[in-house]
Order: sequence, then structure tokens, then C-alpha cells
Amino acid sequence: MAEFTRQRGKRQEDGGLGSVLDLLLANARLVLGVSGAAVLALATLAVKRLIDRATSPRDEGDPKAEQKTLEESWQDLALIKAMPKPPKKQRREDLSEPLLYPAGPPAPGEPREPRICSAPLETPRVESSPPRCLTLQEKLLSHYSSRLAVPEAQASLAPQLARSICAQLQTFLRSKCPELPFGSLFLSGPLLDGLGAVTADHVDLMLPVVLDVTLWSLIPGEDTVVRNPQYWMIKRTELEYFPRGCSPWDRFIVGRYLSSNVLNETLHKMLVASINWPAIGSLLGSVIHPVVASQELKLEVKHDQVELSITLFPVVEMEDKVLLAAPPEGLVENLWLESFYRAEVSKVKELDAGDAGARQHCLRILNGVCKSHPALHKLSGSPLTHVVLHLSATSSDWAEESLADRFQQVLEELVGYLEKGVLPSYFNHKINLFCELLDEEIDEMGFMLYRAIPEPELLLKEK
Repeated sequence: MAEFTRQRGKRQEDGGLGSVLDLLLANARLVLGVSGAAVLALATLAVKRLIDRATSPRDEGDPKAEQKTLEESWQDLALIKAMPKPPKKQRREDLSEPLLYPAGPPAPGEPREPRICSAPLETPRVESSPPRCLTLQEKLLSHYSSRLAVPEAQASLAPQLARSICAQLQTFLRSKCPELPFGSLFLSGPLLDGLGAVTADHVDLMLPVVLDVTLWSLIPGEDTVVRNPQYWMIKRTELEYFPRGCSPWDRFIVGRYLSSNVLNETLHKMLVASINWPAIGSLLGSVIHPVVASQELKLEVKHDQVELSITLFPVVEMEDKVLLAAPPEGLVENLWLESFYRAEVSKVKELDAGDAGARQHCLRILNGVCKSHPALHKLSGSPLTHVVLHLSATSSDWAEESLADRFQQVLEELVGYLEKGVLPSYFNHKINLFCELLDEEIDEMGFMLYRAIPEPELLLKEK
């Protein structure tokens, strides 16, 4: 009875295990396919036989039975090792490869061939090429064309407004001061001459002061109180024969010298108190304000399309000199500043016309760089032009293709001048164009430009 119960339990266990295995094999074919199911069946068979031997009663003491059991175990182990390995599960990134499925039974007369079911191919990835590194030459030309081009509307409107204001001021001076022989007002500055304007925001208004050369003479800057060759004094002469009052400009004399300060103060009062700027502004469709607090003669003009600053300069032309009523800061009030602007523009354009050079392009880029850096803004304008003129005397290749080389060379030359603290004028080597800069300013500018020499394109970035 006990033996029967044990055998029955074994059969129930075997039957239950068989049912589970049959269910597993039936579903395996659906999930794993024929080959996968065959592999699983062999493995299951081997495992089942091992279980049967493990649960069956042993004939202890029977050497033949034990030898048979050992042989069957090795056969089962060989069976498991000989089973073909199931194919590796396809990785996610390999899904673009075609998948092979067993073909169904072929139709009568149709050759038996494997059917290929291909997964939809992914769109091939087009790898974007890395951005091309621009050369300094390309960056300079791009900077010139994109950032330094003054909008056409502003470039035409600003001079038009300035000329209209110039005409109104000319009319006022002739009616208010008919005894003073002012010449015809004219416009000046980079916006009109094309050397350094990056925005249409400033114009100079030149007011000629016409002197009788028999009554006035020039005193060289070296002989003045400041010992600066760039400043001159205008002396009243022949007072024994032509006493005060013979010249209409005698009213501006201080100590026998024509005072630039007194003339500027008189004109400043006229600009602020005597001219009806609201009416003129309304006529021109703009708002005009004289700058009261400035020592310069300045007007601020606001239009719908442009905001313009106009600076008025009384100018004397004598003995091939152009002198501006722009004295240095301090107590000295009779000095006139020699201006080389007209000569600078003329010489640069003459050199460019002679060799189809890019000096003007180079200057506009340099001026734009210096104006965008607060520490470099005092280098813009005349100092840069004189560096380019000095370099033109030693470097003849100023073609557009050499713009990058010349740009970097100008920076190196400028650093050299800053190291010495001296930039001689191209037209008068006695004049140091850095003489009014502080040592701290020179050091800061020199250090900044020195660091930029290895990578000058860093200066082109907006600040």
C-alpha cells in the first residue's frame, strides 16, 4: 500500500510536470519559432530524464544498475551540450538588419525559398559637417560688410539734416554778426569722408574765421607756454600802424593774441540763448538742443530715423596750417590746435588710389574696434590713421588680399608705439600724438592690444 501511494504520487507529479511542459512547448513554438522550440524541447527532455532518475528508487548494491545510471547521466549531459544554441536576441540598434523567418509550406509548383521580412529601414543619418573655421581675412571682410555698413537711409539723412542746420546757422551769423567775416560753413568728419564712421551719429561743422594776414601771424607751438608743437598762437601784429579796432577780430584779443576761448564763449552764448532752435527743429522735422554744459559748441539733433551730434569748430587757415579753436584743458586760453584731418584723408585716399589698396577698409575696421572698447576709444581717429600712414611707408602690399596681414601688422606697430609712449605725427615728427594720454591709459591700451596680437579676431567681437 505504501509503495502504491508512492508510485501514484510520482505519476501525478510526472503528469502535472508533463502538462506544464507540454503547455510550455506549445507556446514556445509560437514565441520562439520552430528552431527555438526544438532547442527548448531537447533541453526539457534532458532535464526531465535527470529528474526521473533522481526521484526513482535506486537499486543499492547493484553495480550494473549504478553503472547504467552513470552512463545515462553522461549521455544526458552530452545531449545538453550538443544542443544548438538559440540565436542571440537582436539588439535595439540592430533592428535595421533584415530578419529571417521560416517560410510556410510552398504552393504546389512553387520552389521552396526562405521568405525575407525586412523591418522598415531607418532614414540614413546625414551627419552635419563641422563648421568651417574662418580665416582672419574672411572674418575681417565679414565684419566690414556686416557691422560697419552705415544704413543707407541714415547715411543720406544725417548729412542732409546737418546741411540744413548749417544753412540756418549761416543765415543767423550773417544777420547777427555782420561785422565778423565768417566764411561759408561746411561739413567735415568720417561720415562724409569715409575713413572711420561706423554709425551716422556725428558730424563736424567747420566755421572759417577769415583773418587779414597783414595783421596776424602765427607763433610756433614750441614757442608757446605749453611747449607743444601741435598748438599754435595767433598774434596781432602791426599795432603801431594798425591799432586795435582795425581788425574785426580785435574784440577777441587777450594779451595781443587771438583767444580761441573768448571766441568759443561768444559763439556758445549765441547757440544757447540767441537762436530759436525749436522753430528750426520744427521746420526740419526734428528736435534740436544746444548742449549747455559742454565746453565744446555742440548740438544734439533727434529725428525719427536718426540721432545726430553736431560739433561746431571755428577754424583758421593760415600759412598752410589748419588751426581749430580747440584749446587744451587748463588755464591756457589762447591756443589753437593744428588739425591734420584734411591731410590725413587726402593722403590715405591718394595711396589707395595709387595701388588699389585697402587702407580705408583697414582704418574703418580699426576705428570700429577702438570705438567699441571703452579702454581703446582714445586711439580711434587720427592716431590710427598716422599708424597706417607710417606703415605704408615700409609695407607696399595693401591689396585687399593682404588685409589680414596689414591689420595684424598695424596692431603690432601700435603696441610698439604704446610701449614707447610716443606716436610721432606723420606730417610733423616733433608732435607726439600720445602726449595727452595718461600713463595708466597707455599701459591699459598696450596690454589689451598685446594680448590680442596672437588672436586679433577677438577684437572683432561686440562689447
